[in-house]
Amino acid sequence: MRLVLLAFFILLSVTRVVTNAADNIVVLGDSLTAGYGLDEAQAYPALLQKKIDEAGLKFQVINAGVSGDTTTDGLNRVTWILKRPAAVFIVALGANDGLRGLPPELMQKNLTAVLRKVHTVNPSAKLLVAGMLLPTNFGPEYTKRFAAVFPAVAQETGATLIPFLLDGVGGRPELNQQDRIHPTAEGQQILAENVWKILRPVLEDVPLKN
Repeated sequence: MRLVLLAFFILLSVTRVVTNAADNIVVLGDSLTAGYGLDEAQAYPALLQKKIDEAGLKFQVINAGVSGDTTTDGLNRVTWILKRPAAVFIVALGANDGLRGLPPELMQKNLTAVLRKVHTVNPSAKLLVAGMLLPTNFGPEYTKRFAAVFPAVAQETGATLIPFLLDGVGGRPELNQQDRIHPTAEGQQILAENVWKILRPVLEDVPLKN
């Protein structure tokens, strides 16, 4: 009888762990997501967690941001990341592709592949893709092609579009660190707001597993 009870409690414990994991919000991103130059607690994924907790929602935000990542890097590591189930998956990649002048067509192909992999592993997961814009010094043709990628990916994959992750922060020196690329702690708070206003309605449609 003791062995039966022990097996039952172990099974119950494992079930709870797996169930709770299904309520994860994974943010796959680059240095903007990782919080380059700041403590991780100051990066927008951690700030999103605070908003979620304050709203009384039962989700755990997983910061899967790696500084320097391109969309190719994100595609290469998404399979490993998907070992942890996700109820919501946010892709915030592309800035480094643009800064390196990589082909927007490649970026679109990679972002689409990432989201399709997520859907294959977690068919019920809600998908979001964060849009990005480039400074005008990259030339009008390239910046236009670059900006068009994100709404195209959202339309192709059914993901919800966050129009511009750096809205209200990009191009404002007082909200960026000395490199004028990475947001300050105050800038990260604005990023969190940009994501939250799109994410919050999505979370209301997610059936919690726990």
